[in-house]
Amino acid sequence: MITTILFYLFATVLVASAATVVTARNPVHSVLFLILAFFNAAALFLIAGAEFLAMTLVIVYVGAVAVLFLFVVMMLDVDFIQLRSGFQRYTPVGALVGLVLFSELLTVIGGWKLAPQAGQLRFAPIDTKISNTEALGRLLYTDYVFLFQTAGLVLLVAMIGAIVLTLRDRKTSRHQNIRQQTERKVADTLEMVSMSLNAGTGEGDSGFYRPKPADLVAEEHGHDDHGHGHGDHGHGH
Repeated sequence: MITTILFYLFATVLVASAATVVTARNPVHSVLFLILAFFNAAALFLIAGAEFLAMTLVIVYVGAVAVLFLFVVMMLDVDFIQLRSGFQRYTPVGALVGLVLFSELLTVIGGWKLAPQAGQLRFAPIDTKISNTEALGRLLYTDYVFLFQTAGLVLLVAMIGAIVLTLRDRKTSRHQNIRQQTERKVADTLEMVSMSLNAGTGEGDSGFYRPKPADLVAEEHGHDDHGHGHGDHGHGH
């Protein structure tokens, strides 16, 4: 009796939070309701006896994916008023896509049938010597290992594609110059500072090295590159 009440309670909160994810105007609120939906789905998995799926849902989706969504939404500072300004123009296209998806769902649900032996499998004895986690691992890595590896490859390709699409050569990016690094000398980046006795670190009047200011180093490198350019120009003539 208590299990049934808890099932309907978590299921009701799950459906309500899932609907709020779509209908909420504030994207931060949508992500928070999504986290609530994940927690209630994990509770349903616990009631069904699938504790591994429940913990995976909480750790992976709530602890990583949903938090990532929340940080991205809060840090992007998207102007949603501007995004909603052209919403009415895409209403016919959105309605058409929704109609196609709804018809596909009806086709799948209408053609779905129970297996003939499904009723008998409900009363089949369960092997209590292995846990749900072990049974799931045997199923994934034995019967469906090729499909599991294929899904991993698909995710890898999607990750590489996302990196390639978002990679931009910004002006503020710092690139490595191998020739400049190999030709650099001590005098290019360090300067000798002479100190008197008891005036600072160093032995006697020999002084010590300290890094040159960044603007001075850049100016010297600019003069060097200019000189190399004139020398190459002269050799060309």
